[in-house]
Amino acid sequence: MSTAAEAGLRRIFAVVDLLIDAVDEDALVPALLPLLLGAVPGDSIVWTPRAGGAQRPLTLPADLLSPDAWDAFARGAPADPLVAHTTVGTGAPLRRSSLQTDRAYHSLAAWTDVYRPIGAERQLAMAFPGGYADGEPRSICVAVNRSGSDFTDHDVAAAALLRTRLAHVLGRLAPPGPMPVAGLVTRRESAVLALLADGLTNQQIARRLAISPRTVDKHLEHAYAKLRVGGRVEAANAWLTRGSSAPVAS
Repeated sequence: MSTAAEAGLRRIFAVVDLLIDAVDEDALVPALLPLLLGAVPGDSIVWTPRAGGAQRPLTLPADLLSPDAWDAFARGAPADPLVAHTTVGTGAPLRRSSLQTDRAYHSLAAWTDVYRPIGAERQLAMAFPGGYADGEPRSICVAVNRSGSDFTDHDVAAAALLRTRLAHVLGRLAPPGPMPVAGLVTRRESAVLALLADGLTNQQIARRLAISPRTVDKHLEHAYAKLRVGGRVEAANAWLTRGSSAPVAS
């Protein structure tokens, strides 16, 4: 193994060691950013938590983005393919150069108002689940910026390795918490959700509980609203991670 490769591994292990010992998110992130910037080398890094809507980011250097620059970023975000990748795409680590040419990048409004002023000639961004905030699922976007050469395949691989561990740790530090009292499911809804989480179809649930499939649909419709989810998979996951341990309404 080359000296450079050994140094890269040491930087990755430094991040992993910090994540293993983490007990508080507020203390973790400020210590994490410089280590991430070492594991995926760049000039600056932006850590943006998203729950419902985008929140103001944490950056290194701390004064990287002025309020005006952040507002300009928010305005230009809908036209930015890398932002789309981290919001509605897979969120896997990706270089901007894999999405668009330099010419296309420089034609973005955000290039003039945001990216060029902070020296973000090259970017690598990723997103991952970040646990919950105020009972809502949250995602985290991390973007590393460079003014020089593009990110390498090794940089992308390092980011992918750390992405899984970051998601795991944030899920541990920011769990969903108990279901609000106003969202308590009924005993019958609880029974339907338990069978749904076991993988049964609506027809199978109906036969098991001796009710009609239409009644199952109604119970699920009410449960979706209480669990704040939009479908079967989300409901099953929510019930497995938070609802099954919550009190059930009489």
